[in-house]
Amino acid sequence: MQDSSPLPPFSAVVVAAGKGMRAGQPLPKQFATWRGKPVLRHSVEALLDAGAAPLVVVIPKNGEEATAEALSGLHGWTSVVGGEARQQSVANGLEALGSSDRVLIHDAARPILPRAVVSRLLHALDDHPGAIPVLPVVDSLALDEGGIMAGSAQRDALRRVQTPQAFRFADITTAHRAWQGDALAGDDAQVLAAAGGSIALVEGDERLKKLTYAEDFVSELPPVRIGSGYDVHKLVAGEELWLGGIRIEHDKGLSGHSDADVALHAIVDALLGAIGNGDIGSHFPPSDPQWKGASSDRFLVHAAKLVGEAGYRTGNVDLTIICEAPKIGPHREAMRQRVAELLGVDSGAISVKATTTERLGFTGRGEGIAAQAAATVIRND
Repeated sequence: MQDSSPLPPFSAVVVAAGKGMRAGQPLPKQFATWRGKPVLRHSVEALLDAGAAPLVVVIPKNGEEATAEALSGLHGWTSVVGGEARQQSVANGLEALGSSDRVLIHDAARPILPRAVVSRLLHALDDHPGAIPVLPVVDSLALDEGGIMAGSAQRDALRRVQTPQAFRFADITTAHRAWQGDALAGDDAQVLAAAGGSIALVEGDERLKKLTYAEDFVSELPPVRIGSGYDVHKLVAGEELWLGGIRIEHDKGLSGHSDADVALHAIVDALLGAIGNGDIGSHFPPSDPQWKGASSDRFLVHAAKLVGEAGYRTGNVDLTIICEAPKIGPHREAMRQRVAELLGVDSGAISVKATTTERLGFTGRGEGIAAQAAATVIRND
């Protein structure tokens, strides 16, 4: 069940200072692409959306450029260079925060961060100086001595530990400053426990798994998804006619809050439908004055961007325009080229067709133009 209770104010440290080369990527895994965007960006976006302020990203030496590229366009974060080991990196991040009440410390290699886990952690701090998300151990356990089973362990009392881990800021900062143990400390709960702090266990989430090996970067998304879109706009005198991304000379134009390009609007909805991300109205509501008269090119480019962020690329688009006039045939190639340009694909992936309704209905009477589109998106492997 989704936890919808309000979140207390909190800050966050995202640890992204490791080399991460076991993942078999050409660059540290926190900067590698996973499901359409850098691994680091997933959790930073989730924490910022949940209200983390301030948020510090702990980065590797000389990692400023890679971090800026991975988090381009995001606001509300700063960075600090980490230490030689994880404990030192976290300590650097905490010092960079300055002060706070509650803080989450999260590993960038865990890109999916459910809000419900964040809520459980922060509320657990009402009664404890620290809280960590855990999951039960479901497999049997064996003790290994030189490749020979030497005994078993009781799994009922064991838990798998995840991040983010939540702390009262003053307690965890003091504990890190006093830490005398191994700088390779596996998690910050160990640091607080060594200082005498109690750690609450809250329910974790299987989606919080850590990306570690090359196979973790093999996408679990379906290889192909399909969406459909449909749009209608009224033809009126005195308006420009924009259709399929190009302007067509005609005695009437389409009326709408934007430029009313029904063809592009149908394609936008088809792409959004393919990735399960709402419709054109949810992204560009007609009630918002900033979209008045806006070019629908912007809507289509945005939809293509969302497709990429979801881990896909445009496969093909099949567009049908329904009207009595103007004739679409003379403009078909220009439309194909323009749509392909906006989506960043070859024009061969774009089909533009036209039909009439044999003078039946509002399109048959020349009152408006309709368009329907189907689109496929292909997983980025």
